Parts: sequence; structure tokens; C-alpha cells
Amino acid sequence: MPCGDPQHAPAVTDDLSYYANRPLAFLARYVARHRLRHMVIVAAVLGAVAFSVSTQYGVKLLVDALAASSSAGSAPWAAFAVLVSFIAADNLLWRVASWNAAHAFVSVTGDLRSDLFRHLTGHAPAYFSDRLPGVLTSRVTATSNAVFQIENMFVWNVMPPCIATAGAIVFLAIVSVEMALVLVGIAGAVMIVMFRIAATGRPLHHAFANRAAAVDGEMVDVVGNMALVRAFGAISREHRRFDATVAEEMKARRRSLLYLEKLRLMHALVVVVMTLALLAWAISLWQTGRASAGDVVLVCTLGISVLSATRDLAVALVDVTQHMARLSEALSTLLSPHELRDHPEAAALVHTGARVTFEDISFRYPNGWQVFDGFGAEIEPGQRVGLVGPSGGGKSTLVALLQRFYRLQGGRILIDGQDIARITEESLRQTIAVVPQDTALLNRTLLENIRYGRPHATDDEVWEAAIGARCLPFIEKLPQGLETVVGDRGVKLSGGQRQRIAIARAFLKNAPILVLDEATSALDTEAEEAIREALERLMTGRTVITIAHRLSTLRNFDRILVLRGGKLVEDGPPHRLMREPGIYRDLVNREMSRLSEQEV
Repeated sequence: MPCGDPQHAPAVTDDLSYYANRPLAFLARYVARHRLRHMVIVAAVLGAVAFSVSTQYGVKLLVDALAASSSAGSAPWAAFAVLVSFIAADNLLWRVASWNAAHAFVSVTGDLRSDLFRHLTGHAPAYFSDRLPGVLTSRVTATSNAVFQIENMFVWNVMPPCIATAGAIVFLAIVSVEMALVLVGIAGAVMIVMFRIAATGRPLHHAFANRAAAVDGEMVDVVGNMALVRAFGAISREHRRFDATVAEEMKARRRSLLYLEKLRLMHALVVVVMTLALLAWAISLWQTGRASAGDVVLVCTLGISVLSATRDLAVALVDVTQHMARLSEALSTLLSPHELRDHPEAAALVHTGARVTFEDISFRYPNGWQVFDGFGAEIEPGQRVGLVGPSGGGKSTLVALLQRFYRLQGGRILIDGQDIARITEESLRQTIAVVPQDTALLNRTLLENIRYGRPHATDDEVWEAAIGARCLPFIEKLPQGLETVVGDRGVKLSGGQRQRIAIARAFLKNAPILVLDEATSALDTEAEEAIREALERLMTGRTVITIAHRLSTLRNFDRILVLRGGKLVEDGPPHRLMREPGIYRDLVNREMSRLSEQEV
């Protein structure tokens, strides 16, 4: 076993998985990509809030000028000009911030979704078998929305109150240093208490995020299997199940919102009491001649602004906490490390004949089920090999391991003498063409689905592959021919038509190793005979591995491997195995008996 083999070593933490439990670092990663615009936004908001707070000082100057000047004096107009300039600068800078935010925040969410999609599609098939597609896609959307909301709330709801509070305290110090210090202490205490209380409610926000994702997953699961639901008359049952899931989500959401409302109520009481106290203090200073009328107006407006700012800031921080909970929950699911990655020194596969070797391999699934323990077999270049045996014998697992869908616990799989654990995944995929039993089609045109095997193929090459797979008769009957959209998972086509599209895709890919998983199982007898010739041409000159349940399809194969319990119990040409007592002969005889009974 080679040293440092990624199939036998623990998974290496990749780029995005580093951020699985670091939501703030994850957010900073995307902000840094658009740092210039974000710097402009921060500078504009700083300036806008500074001018907004200064506007209240401008009102003080105007009041004092009006009180001290005659009707013919110019001082009020000078104060008026200062006030107008502050107002104009305030509004202009907000627009600058908003304009840049429209570009920066949208770019961040776009980059984020693109990276999450790339990371998500890098997982091995086992990752998706354990999770609902709807839950995964909803988490990508939830992550994007959470980041967008966090950025917006920080720029428009968190940063302005902080700056406004600092500026207001500076101006209050001009009137009374003692008042400013008291206000600093009270505002700070209120913020600390509210933030700590808000943090205590984080489990409630996490619970809501989990329930919301579960609702999305339930909907996608049912809608994606609607034919099954209707076939078993389960519409009402699914309605009740979904109602129960929604009820749990609403319960979690209500708890989260009511917790926030208690927080807001507490802050409102503090604001009312402190606003009255500050105003009374300012009036007492005016009565003793230590403050002007403008100072009283300034204290009143700034005091209310500071206490309101702490309210807005506290509410914003609570909301940010909710969104951070959603972001954290989504990242912990989406950014788990990739189980299978290219070795750091992986090289492209060099073809010398498409020889496949299973060298003393051992494998067990994550649930502990041991499939292979020291299994070995070699398939010669150009050989046609059928995998047969009872269910659970390891046929599908062997093919999955050849495609490097799972990590081996021991041994090696070689193609032309090269360990697939040390070749690039891209070159491995180019080497193997697969025609699965359950054909997967994208909700795109027939042309795009066939071309999926070789993206740069010309239209003529696609037509040639379609003709070779005997797709022409049904394509000509479709309203848009090759431009017909096949629907979700190819729902607009019959099972046989979908499999012929899969065969056409394999024709076009032209890979040296061909894997067939009962490629004619969905065809009727007439269609099956029509496709045999196509498959015969497709297999010519290639190493072919077929998982066969219909053993009649293997009569012209070079070799049969019979697997039972992860062991190779029979190996040889079909005609020789038929002469010897064993599993293969029993399976063939059983199949022939069934066919005879059906004919009768």
C-alpha cells in the first residue's frame, strides 16, 4: 500500500471546509474580494452619520443665533447655511454608500453561491445519499440570504448607531462633561446587558434555522416523488406530515420572535426613563445659567438620538445574531470536508490498453458493512466481463470503487498499472463511460444531455451518436427533435428512451472503459433487439464491465465473474461455467425456467 495514499489517509481539509465553524472568517473572505467598494461604503457611512449628528449641533447654532441676534443680523443665516450644508452632505454620502452597496453586496452573494455550489458538487456520492437535495439547496440559498442580510444590517443598522452614539457624546461633552460621562456609562451598560441577553437566545435562533430547512427539504422530497405519492394514495398523509413539520417550524419561530420582543420591551422602558432624566437635567442647567436654550435643544435631541441608537443597535445585533445562527448552521452542513480529493502529486492517466486490476482490496461502508476483504481480480484490455451473483454480493460496490466514489480501507485499484488513487479525477472520468440502469437526465434538451459525455462535440457528432444508439425513431417524433427539453430527470421520455439517450451519451464519450448496469433492462423485447447491435458496436475495442441481472445478455461475453458475499466464487467464460455445477449455472437455469413459464 503506497505511503500517503489519499484513499487510505484521513481526508485533508480543503479550502472552504476550513470555514465550516468560522462564519465570521467566511464572511470576511468574500468582503475582502471586493474590499475597495466596501471601504468606500464604510467611509461614506462614517461621513453621513457624522454629518447627521452634526446637523443637530447645527440646529443648536441656529437656535442660539436666533436668540442672540436681531431680526436684521446675518448670524442666523450663517447658521442656516451650515445646517443646510450638513443636511446636503448627509444625504449625498448615504446615496454614495447605497450605490456601492448595490454592487458590492450583490457580488458577494454571487461569489458565495458559486463557491458553495462548487464545494457541494465536490462531495462523493455517499454525501448526497445521506442528505435530502432540498435541504442542501435550501441551505445554499439560506447562506446567501443570511450574508446579504448581515452585510445590510451591519452597514445600515449596526455601524450608524455606533458612530452616532460616539458623535453625540462628543457634542454633549460641550454642554456638560458629567452628562456625557453618565450617558456613556448608561449606553454602554444597556448595550452589554442587551447583547448578552441576545446571545443567550442563540439556541432558539438555531432551532428555528433547522426547522426552516426541514420544511424546505420535506417540500422538495414530496414534489420530487409525486408519482410515488399519488400511486399509493398518500396525498392526505403527506399533507398531515407537512402540516406537522410546518407547525414545528412555526413553534420554533414564535419562540425566537417572542424572545426578541422581550428584549425590545426592556430597552423601551430604559429609553423612556433616561430620556426624561436627561431632559430634566438639561433644563436644570439652563435654569442655573450653565446652558443656553440651544444647549437644551441639543441635549434633548442628542439624548433621544443616543438612547434610540442603542435601541436600534441592540435590535440590529439581535437580528444579526439570528442571521449568524442561520449562516453558522448552513455552513456546518455545507462545508464538511470532501471525503475524496486528488492526491497532491496526482497525474493524468496514461492509456496503454485499459487493463483493470483489483489488487487485494478491502472496503466497508461508513455504517460498518464490510463488502470486500482482500478481493482480487484482473480484467484484460478489450475483455468483456459480466458481474453476476446474488444481491448484496458486491457487484455495484465494485463498479463504484472503480469510479473512485468511495475510499478503500486497503489494497489498490489499477488502470493500466496506475493506482486510481494517484491519478486526477478528471482523467479517471474521461477514461470510463457509464450506462446506468436508472438513467439520469438533466432538465435540458436532448442535444445537451447527449453532449454531456463530450461537451465540445459538434452537432453532427451528436446526431451520429444518437443514430448509433437507435434514438432516431423517437427523436423524429418529438416536436423540437434534439432541441426538445426532457423535463425533470427525463420525465417526458419513456424508460427505454432514456436508456437509449444514455447509450448515445456513452457513444459520444468514446471512453476506453465501458461500464453497463443492465443497460437494456428498461427496453421491451423489440427495442432490446434493436439496441443489441448498437451495444455490440459500442463495446468493440473497449474493456467492458457489465452488471447483469438478465444473464442472456452475457452469452457472447469473454468472461463471467460471480460474486457472493464480497468473494469471487466463480471466474471463467460463460460456456465453461455452464458445464460446471455452481451459482452461475443455477442462475441461468432459473432464468430460462422463468422465460419458459412466461411463454406458456
